[in-house]
Amino acid sequence: MQLIDPNHPFYKPLWRRVLIVAICLGWAVIEASTREPFWAILVGAVGIYAAWMLLLNFDPKPPESASEPAVADDEDDDGENAGNSEKRDG
Repeated sequence: MQLIDPNHPFYKPLWRRVLIVAICLGWAVIEASTREPFWAILVGAVGIYAAWMLLLNFDPKPPESASEPAVADDEDDDGENAGNSEKRDG
């Protein structure tokens, strides 16, 4: 199960990915300093997961949705051409 989609356009700028990780890990330090181990571990785990997904495994790819409309347009063109050939024959 993937909780963070690193291919989402929101995560493309490096500063956003670093800021998300820094906020999570910084908040974990604050929770640990106020002697709240449950929240420190919970937020720290979220920060480590975010670092793993957004910094270490980040592989920018072009959005798949950009290629889908091109395929849909080709299908529409084929349908129009098929209709035109039937009109010419009949």
